[in-house]
Amino acid sequence: MSRQPEVLWAQRSEKIYLTISLPDAKDVELKTEPKGLVTFSAVAHGEPFSFTLELFDSILPEGSKTKTKMGLRNIICSIQKEKKGWWKRLLKSEEKHPYIKVDWNKWCDEDEESEASGDSDDDFDGANEGDESDEDDGMLYLPDLEKLRGK
Repeated sequence: MSRQPEVLWAQRSEKIYLTISLPDAKDVELKTEPKGLVTFSAVAHGEPFSFTLELFDSILPEGSKTKTKMGLRNIICSIQKEKKGWWKRLLKSEEKHPYIKVDWNKWCDEDEESEASGDSDDDFDGANEGDESDEDDGMLYLPDLEKLRGK
């Protein structure tokens, strides 16, 4: 039995953004179907992960407007909606899925969309903002408080 990775989502009137949080993912397969079916599978740390989502409405077929970017810690997908408009939820069903959450970093409301900078084709700018670089080994910079106090 496979597990579900955490999925973050956000939308614009023309697109849906999915961020799949799965560090070190291998054998990643993501398929989209026009009726709004999204199927994902991958292996991470020797364990299989997968999910199938039935989206709220139709999307454009795979390859035409679906973009995917693999990062160190996550997989980011931009999926083109078939019809421009705001969906009231991500999935067709109203059932709650504990692994699906709102991506507040990408979220914008309908009235804020024209002001949002993510409306261009630069869907993946800052895609790995949360990833630490290899140079700092994941350590955060903290100032030396002893030096700041003058000791």
